[in-house]
Amino acid sequence: MYVFGDSLADVGNNNHLETLLKADFPHNGIDYPGRKATGRFSNGNNSADFLAEKLGVPSSPPYLSIPSKSNKTYVYMNGVNFASGGAGILDSTNSGQCLTLNKQIDYYSTIYGALVQQLGSARAQEHLSKSIFAVIIGSNDLLNYVKSGSSKNLKSTPQQFVDSLVSSLQGQLKRIYNLGARKFAFIGTGPIGCCPSLRHQNKTGDCNVEANYLSVLYNKGAATLLQELKSQLGDMSYSFFDTSSALLQYIQKPASYGFTEVKAACCGLGDLNAKIACIPISTYCSNRKDHIFWDFYHPTEATAEMLVSSAFDGGQPYAYPINIRQLSAL
Repeated sequence: MYVFGDSLADVGNNNHLETLLKADFPHNGIDYPGRKATGRFSNGNNSADFLAEKLGVPSSPPYLSIPSKSNKTYVYMNGVNFASGGAGILDSTNSGQCLTLNKQIDYYSTIYGALVQQLGSARAQEHLSKSIFAVIIGSNDLLNYVKSGSSKNLKSTPQQFVDSLVSSLQGQLKRIYNLGARKFAFIGTGPIGCCPSLRHQNKTGDCNVEANYLSVLYNKGAATLLQELKSQLGDMSYSFFDTSSALLQYIQKPASYGFTEVKAACCGLGDLNAKIACIPISTYCSNRKDHIFWDFYHPTEATAEMLVSSAFDGGQPYAYPINIRQLSAL
């Protein structure tokens, strides 16, 4: 499995960058084997880990951690994770603080070249055509738009902004396709207006309606784009997961899913634990399983596991036109 994305899928790439966007310190990883902070923005495993587990493969290592002396062909064939906390579709999103999606694809391109050189074009292509390419991106672009108040100074309307994202994404997905990818597992953005950080900015503690509307627009745009690419390219297959609709179900009917706290972060400080990030001086909740959010932006391990299960084995209206299990069986 080859993974492209942001902090929802970063398994340690940002540990190797000069950046403020890191998670290699407590209390992150408190439920990870050995209680280790690995650079995952979570109390335990994240969506990339659960996806690998479902596929029956080891979680792909962070690209920046692969030693230069290792047997690269072997490592590269078993999958690599390029995801980076803070990353976006646009190069301007958290510029200089992360591996942008374009940079991630540049790195993948070097891996593609190495595989072709080692295995020959036909064998490399055959291997990659069976592999799953997971893409989890978009939240940071949307959050930056909401934070910059772009809509207020009329730089672009929400629809115009989303259209520009989808237009960039089209070129990026085509580039990955041209480098051998045939099976795309695309995980849409969650309802970003419900993360504790944005609730905290609402005096009522309610979700930010404008931000959630952006998520809906983006997920619609990405799903339509994938459909168009499939009809254009013919031999491409995909599974799209509408994280926003699925996670809103958990937030609206928490008891049905085993959650008791839907608003506050487990780890942080201040109102809703959302004034200060999850850092060593922050407090954290004793039962992570009943919280939807781990910190002011990221889901708990329990939430991530539930969402991945739904993407892997669920159906309409969340996973379509097929789920990831069906995609991997093709």
